[in-house]
Amino acid sequence: MLTNREQHWGAAMTRKNSLLVILLVGLAGVIFSGVLTYRDFLAQTATCSPVGQAGTLFGYPPCVYGLVMYAVLVVSAILGLTSKY
Repeated sequence: MLTNREQHWGAAMTRKNSLLVILLVGLAGVIFSGVLTYRDFLAQTATCSPVGQAGTLFGYPPCVYGLVMYAVLVVSAILGLTSKY
């Protein structure tokens, strides 16, 4: 038998609520890494490692990979929220 606390937390973490939290974290990550990527490629002050120098991965700074990763996370969360299952 579940206690009131277990029933409360079980109801709070439904699939939809979990995907909404993932979506919010993903959006925050897209904004943060997007700003870093913008500053690195288009602005005068670079915050990530310069392209092609030490601290890069395959010639791109890590903030670019963060932007791609968070964008994939956002798309996955949106697809999960809009699916019928």
